[in-house]
Amino acid sequence: MRTNISLWWILGGFFALVGIAYTTWSLIWYGHVEWVGTIAIFFTALMAAFIAFYTGAVHRAQGGELPEDVLTADIDDGDPELGEFSPWSWWPLVLAFSAAIAMIGLSVGTWMVPIGFGIFLVAIVGWVYEYYRGYFAR
Repeated sequence: MRTNISLWWILGGFFALVGIAYTTWSLIWYGHVEWVGTIAIFFTALMAAFIAFYTGAVHRAQGGELPEDVLTADIDDGDPELGEFSPWSWWPLVLAFSAAIAMIGLSVGTWMVPIGFGIFLVAIVGWVYEYYRGYFAR
Protein backbone atom coordinates (compact mmCIF):
# COMPACT_ATOMS: atom_id res chain seq x y z
CA MET A 1 0.00 0.00 0.00
CA ARG A 2 2.87 2.37 0.76
CA THR A 3 4.24 1.81 -2.73
CA ASN A 4 0.87 2.65 -4.26
CA ILE A 5 0.64 5.83 -2.22
CA SER A 6 4.13 6.90 -3.29
CA LEU A 7 3.42 6.15 -6.94
CA TRP A 8 0.21 8.20 -6.90
CA TRP A 9 1.99 11.17 -5.26
CA ILE A 10 4.77 10.93 -7.86
CA LEU A 11 2.17 10.78 -10.64
CA GLY A 12 0.38 13.83 -9.24
CA GLY A 13 3.64 15.76 -9.09
CA PHE A 14 4.54 14.69 -12.61
CA PHE A 15 1.25 15.93 -14.02
CA ALA A 16 1.60 19.20 -12.09
CA LEU A 17 5.03 19.74 -13.67
CA VAL A 18 3.69 18.79 -17.10
CA GLY A 19 0.82 21.25 -16.59
CA ILE A 20 3.25 24.05 -15.76
CA ALA A 21 5.39 23.17 -18.79
CA TYR A 22 2.32 22.99 -21.04
CA THR A 23 1.05 26.35 -19.87
CA THR A 24 4.49 27.95 -20.31
CA TRP A 25 4.85 26.38 -23.75
CA SER A 26 1.49 27.72 -24.90
CA LEU A 27 2.31 31.19 -23.57
CA ILE A 28 5.67 31.26 -25.36
CA TRP A 29 4.52 29.85 -28.70
CA TYR A 30 0.97 31.17 -28.99
CA GLY A 31 0.96 34.21 -26.72
CA HIS A 32 -2.06 33.01 -24.73
CA VAL A 33 -3.00 30.11 -22.48
CA GLU A 34 -4.61 27.13 -24.16
CA TRP A 35 -7.27 26.53 -21.51
CA VAL A 36 -8.62 23.11 -22.43
CA GLY A 37 -5.31 21.29 -22.23
CA THR A 38 -4.10 23.26 -19.23
CA ILE A 39 -7.21 22.57 -17.18
CA ALA A 40 -7.25 18.90 -18.23
CA ILE A 41 -3.64 18.34 -17.19
CA PHE A 42 -4.04 20.14 -13.87
CA PHE A 43 -7.24 18.22 -13.12
CA THR A 44 -5.34 15.01 -13.87
CA ALA A 45 -2.75 16.06 -11.30
CA LEU A 46 -5.53 16.88 -8.86
CA MET A 47 -7.21 13.49 -9.36
CA ALA A 48 -3.90 11.67 -8.83
CA ALA A 49 -3.40 13.66 -5.62
CA PHE A 50 -6.95 12.75 -4.51
CA ILE A 51 -6.26 9.06 -5.08
CA ALA A 52 -2.94 9.32 -3.22
CA PHE A 53 -4.62 11.06 -0.29
CA TYR A 54 -7.45 8.53 -0.20
CA THR A 55 -5.17 5.48 -0.30
CA GLY A 56 -3.02 7.08 2.41
CA ALA A 57 -6.07 7.69 4.59
CA VAL A 58 -7.27 4.11 4.08
CA HIS A 59 -3.81 2.79 4.93
CA ARG A 60 -3.71 4.83 8.14
CA ALA A 61 -7.25 3.80 9.11
CA GLN A 62 -6.77 0.08 8.50
CA GLY A 63 -3.23 -0.09 9.80
CA GLY A 64 -2.63 -3.32 7.94
CA GLU A 65 -0.27 -4.18 5.16
CA LEU A 66 -1.15 -5.69 1.83
CA PRO A 67 0.45 -9.00 0.90
CA GLU A 68 2.46 -7.12 -1.73
CA ASP A 69 4.16 -5.08 1.01
CA VAL A 70 5.22 -8.03 3.16
CA LEU A 71 8.50 -9.61 2.07
CA THR A 72 7.64 -13.01 3.56
CA ALA A 73 4.20 -13.26 1.91
CA ASP A 74 3.27 -16.16 -0.34
CA ILE A 75 1.47 -15.87 -3.66
CA ASP A 76 -1.64 -17.44 -2.14
CA ASP A 77 -1.90 -14.64 0.43
CA GLY A 78 -2.98 -12.16 -2.23
CA ASP A 79 -5.30 -14.49 -4.14
CA PRO A 80 -8.89 -13.88 -2.99
CA GLU A 81 -11.91 -15.91 -3.93
CA LEU A 82 -13.46 -14.08 -6.86
CA GLY A 83 -16.53 -16.19 -7.44
CA GLU A 84 -17.76 -18.81 -9.85
CA PHE A 85 -17.29 -18.35 -13.56
CA SER A 86 -18.52 -20.41 -16.48
CA PRO A 87 -15.72 -20.89 -18.99
CA TRP A 88 -18.12 -22.57 -21.45
CA SER A 89 -20.78 -19.85 -21.34
CA TRP A 90 -21.75 -18.08 -24.57
CA TRP A 91 -24.00 -15.53 -22.86
CA PRO A 92 -21.29 -12.87 -22.34
CA LEU A 93 -20.68 -12.91 -26.09
CA VAL A 94 -24.39 -12.39 -26.77
CA LEU A 95 -24.43 -9.61 -24.17
CA ALA A 96 -21.52 -7.85 -25.91
CA PHE A 97 -23.28 -8.29 -29.25
CA SER A 98 -26.40 -6.61 -27.84
CA ALA A 99 -24.33 -3.68 -26.56
CA ALA A 100 -22.69 -3.37 -29.98
CA ILE A 101 -26.07 -3.35 -31.73
CA ALA A 102 -27.37 -0.66 -29.35
CA MET A 103 -24.28 1.52 -29.81
CA ILE A 104 -24.36 1.13 -33.57
CA GLY A 105 -28.02 2.04 -33.39
CA LEU A 106 -27.16 5.32 -31.67
CA SER A 107 -24.91 6.30 -34.54
CA VAL A 108 -26.62 4.73 -37.56
CA GLY A 109 -30.31 4.57 -36.86
CA THR A 110 -32.31 4.78 -33.67
CA TRP A 111 -34.54 1.92 -34.81
CA MET A 112 -31.69 -0.49 -33.89
CA VAL A 113 -31.53 0.57 -30.23
CA PRO A 114 -34.72 -1.30 -29.14
CA ILE A 115 -33.43 -4.39 -30.94
CA GLY A 116 -30.18 -4.12 -28.98
CA PHE A 117 -32.12 -3.73 -25.72
CA GLY A 118 -34.28 -6.74 -26.58
CA ILE A 119 -31.23 -8.90 -27.23
CA PHE A 120 -29.74 -7.53 -24.00
CA LEU A 121 -32.76 -8.67 -21.98
CA VAL A 122 -32.62 -12.16 -23.48
CA ALA A 123 -28.85 -12.36 -22.87
CA ILE A 124 -28.95 -11.15 -19.28
CA VAL A 125 -31.80 -13.53 -18.37
CA GLY A 126 -29.98 -16.39 -20.09
CA TRP A 127 -26.74 -15.62 -18.26
CA VAL A 128 -28.41 -15.26 -14.85
CA TYR A 129 -30.46 -18.44 -15.19
CA GLU A 130 -27.75 -20.48 -16.89
CA TYR A 131 -27.48 -22.94 -14.00
CA TYR A 132 -31.23 -23.44 -13.56
CA ARG A 133 -31.88 -25.59 -16.65
CA GLY A 134 -30.13 -28.00 -18.91
CA TYR A 135 -26.98 -30.01 -18.41
CA PHE A 136 -25.46 -27.78 -15.72
CA ALA A 137 -28.63 -27.30 -13.64
CA ARG A 138 -28.22 -27.34 -9.87
